[in-house]
Amino acid sequence: MSVLRVAPRTAVVLVLASAAALATFTWPFFVPADPEGTARTGEAPLVFLVVLPVLVALVLAELSSGGIDSKALAMLGVLAAVNAALRPLGAGTAGIETVFFLLVLAGRVFGPGFGFLLGSTSLFASALLTAGVGPWLPFQMLAASWIGLGAGLLPARLRGRAEIAALAGYGVLAAYGYGLLMNLWFWPFSIGADTQLSYVAGAPLLENLHRFAVFTAVTSTFGWDTGRAITTAVAIVLAGPAVLAALRRAARRAAFGAPVTFAAPDPQPATGTTPGPP
Repeated sequence: MSVLRVAPRTAVVLVLASAAALATFTWPFFVPADPEGTARTGEAPLVFLVVLPVLVALVLAELSSGGIDSKALAMLGVLAAVNAALRPLGAGTAGIETVFFLLVLAGRVFGPGFGFLLGSTSLFASALLTAGVGPWLPFQMLAASWIGLGAGLLPARLRGRAEIAALAGYGVLAAYGYGLLMNLWFWPFSIGADTQLSYVAGAPLLENLHRFAVFTAVTSTFGWDTGRAITTAVAIVLAGPAVLAALRRAARRAAFGAPVTFAAPDPQPATGTTPGPP
């Protein structure tokens, strides 16, 4: 069971945010786009205008419902900083990624709302650290947010080896899903309009889906995505038990969501006085 509960208001925000994010990836399938255009460089600021208000709304919804307090926000900042520091250790090397295993484990412990926020903040912080800010960043933030969200929605009763196996399997699926989404954000605009793998503006949905599936398989599925999947699964298997225990211990000690109470001070005797005789 996740430490931080998801209130109905937060669930509504998450659903709306996911629907808006999905539209930013898939709109060329339904609205004809210009395949000769630059790879969505002009769209990236608009996506940021969607992402940032969604994150603010999610934080406000969590705060108002009691799902996230100041201690949870501090934990979010710490984990985002750790993830930002981990990412340069593997990014850009044969698909090896060191950022997603901690995102999966933290989403598992702290819940889907926390995982969604951690995905976005981790990728944003790591982009600032590695000078990786570009038109791809808002799409990376959205895709990583879904990874953290999904980890928080896994069955709560799993523990021990079954939990690690489920998290490793989810990490593999999330790695391939992330690669698919990151292909989708630029594919309609990246290879022109005169190849068998090109996006065809106004073509039937199934035709473009087939072209995209072949493009993804040829360019990333058996290379970068597989490297990311293996790295994530191995990291979860090796470090998962210890990291889960540490995160759960930190959550217990922090007592996230516990009500704050103030006790009246004990009466103190007046200074300079001595008790009288009985």
